[in-house]
Amino acid sequence: MEKPVLSDPKIFPTEEVLSAHLGKAKPAFTSLFEFNHANHPDFVERWRYYNDGKTWLLNVSRKKKTLFWLSVHDGSFRTSFYLNSKLERDVLKSKIPKELKDQYLKTAGEKFRAVRVVVKSKNDLDAYKELLSIKMLKA
Repeated sequence: MEKPVLSDPKIFPTEEVLSAHLGKAKPAFTSLFEFNHANHPDFVERWRYYNDGKTWLLNVSRKKKTLFWLSVHDGSFRTSFYLNSKLERDVLKSKIPKELKDQYLKTAGEKFRAVRVVVKSKNDLDAYKELLSIKMLKA
C-alpha cells in the first residue's frame, strides 16, 4: 500500500499542496468533488491531521455519518469506504471491479469492512461512484 504524502502537521492540504502531489491525478480529484458538489450539496468535507497515522485525511460525511475517507499519494489519491456486512449483497451485485469485490470479501467477519479505490485518472471514478451509491443506501 502506498504511503500518504501529507505527513507534515504544519502544512494544511491547500489546493497548491494537493496539486503538487496529485500531478496527473488532479483532474480526477477535481471531477470527484465537482460530482459530489453537484449531486450531494449536503456533504461536509473536513481535513484533519491524524497523529496515529501521521497524515492528513479528508473525512466526507453527510449529517453525522461518515461516507468515505480520502488520502493523497504521489500521483494518486485513495478513497476508503467502510461498508458493513448488511451491504454485502449490494457490493457483490455492483459494477465495481472484481478485485474490489474480492478486497471486500477478504474482510468477512471483521468489524470494519473496507473497500479502497486508488484513483489515478477519471476512469477510476466509476468504482468510486458505485461505492458511494452503495454507502448512501444506509446514510
